Amino acid sequence: MYSVYRAIDIVLKIFEFALIARVLLSWLPISRNNKFVELLYTITEPVLAPIRNMLNRSSFLNNSALSMIDFSPIVAFLLCDVVRNVVVMILRMFI
Repeated sequence: MYSVYRAIDIVLKIFEFALIARVLLSWLPISRNNKFVELLYTITEPVLAPIRNMLNRSSFLNNSALSMIDFSPIVAFLLCDVVRNVVVMILRMFI
């Protein structure tokens, strides 16, 4: 059971590092045609796009000054932590 948790934890950490790299690279004038940037977008966009769509539909961020800021990476980090904690709780039930 520990190996299952460990595998999920490693995948989540890789995703979190890719997310950090994407956020940091978004502040730099680097073309999205760069192979490394394309890889980061390929890894992170399937998670960030639905989060971004949900945030854009919310009344809190819609038509406000906060709508210019992309909060989807923050929500993705929180979701990674929730997934990690849920996996730990499920594994504790079986041990």
